[in-house]
Amino acid sequence: MDAPEGDSVTHFWYSGEPESQAAVDVLQALRRYRVAETRMRARTRQQMRMGENDILAVRHVIRGRQTGRFISPKDLAELLDISSASTTTLIDRLEKSGHIERRPHPTDRRALILMPTDSADGDVRAALADAHARMLEVAESLTAEERGIVVAFLDRMSGAVGA
Repeated sequence: MDAPEGDSVTHFWYSGEPESQAAVDVLQALRRYRVAETRMRARTRQQMRMGENDILAVRHVIRGRQTGRFISPKDLAELLDISSASTTTLIDRLEKSGHIERRPHPTDRRALILMPTDSADGDVRAALADAHARMLEVAESLTAEERGIVVAFLDRMSGAVGA
């Protein structure tokens, strides 16, 4: 469980050395962001009446269409790190709810691709548009130097937690 916003957790998880406090402040700010983002995602799931993997699947399929990349059921299983049986169940559910369609691959008649429906694209945009606009506004308010520092920091943190 996360400590309340003003509480210091430095004595348990971190060294507590005075020179570390600035770094701990950064990590606590990062934690507050993660909590806020988790809450935003929960609101989105509730608004769309979909589970986390359902929303991620629709997002991957929409992004595939936007970038001209065909997403197959196998691709989706790898992207979501789920079994092929779970992928089939997920695709069946999303097809039934009108969010994606299975279509024949345009050049490989043995293969299937997944395509988002127009309503799926609209549903996702409606659910996320306000939050994404606010996030983009904050990012655009940074100077070029600040953006570079933030990107470098987040990339390094991704590497640290992904190791």
